[in-house]
Amino acid sequence: MIITRRIAARIALVVLVGVILQVSFFSYLSFFGATPDALTVLIASIGLLGGALVGAVTGFAAGLLLDSALLQVLGVSSLALLVAGYLTGRYREGFAVEGRLRPALLIGGVTLLATAIFAALQIMLGVSTQVSLLVFREIFVKGLLGTLLAFGIYPLVRRVFRGAIVDDPRPGSVRERPPVTATPAAPSRRAFSRRASRRRPRARSVSSVGRGPA
Repeated sequence: MIITRRIAARIALVVLVGVILQVSFFSYLSFFGATPDALTVLIASIGLLGGALVGAVTGFAAGLLLDSALLQVLGVSSLALLVAGYLTGRYREGFAVEGRLRPALLIGGVTLLATAIFAALQIMLGVSTQVSLLVFREIFVKGLLGTLLAFGIYPLVRRVFRGAIVDDPRPGSVRERPPVTATPAAPSRRAFSRRASRRRPRARSVSSVGRGPA
């Protein structure tokens, strides 16, 4: 992704809208005891389009903004979102991102990993979290919801930043074959002998050379 002032401002606006929607809308939804993590899907989509550096910086900034909005320990969400943006960015830098299923599955897997990191950090920091099978079920459901959300969020983010995305072939992609051009056929021996006989000067006979003017 080519980062300019306009693109940087657009990224900041998209992240701000994502944090607001996560806090005010998605956090009130519940599916099988888990809330959809649309912000992680958004950061993973940006990393998948912009690269590791863009994804990591965007994820860290979004995490700080989310922790500040929820009045929780600063840095927990930042680390989880930083990992999500960095991993998807590294995948883009090494492999091709094609189709609709591959990005959705990748974003879903990264969402599952970011949720596991967030839960582990909360446990290590002493936050009151019950360690049970329900935690693993919530992590799995959030990964599944992230995969479903990616089918809508990833194309939307790609449309927003389509003017700055660099689509170049990756080592894991199938490169396009060069166009086949018709090569001129080599001249035959017969045609070559004809051209040589035309260019060769005619030899004068000895008798005509010895005769003088009458």
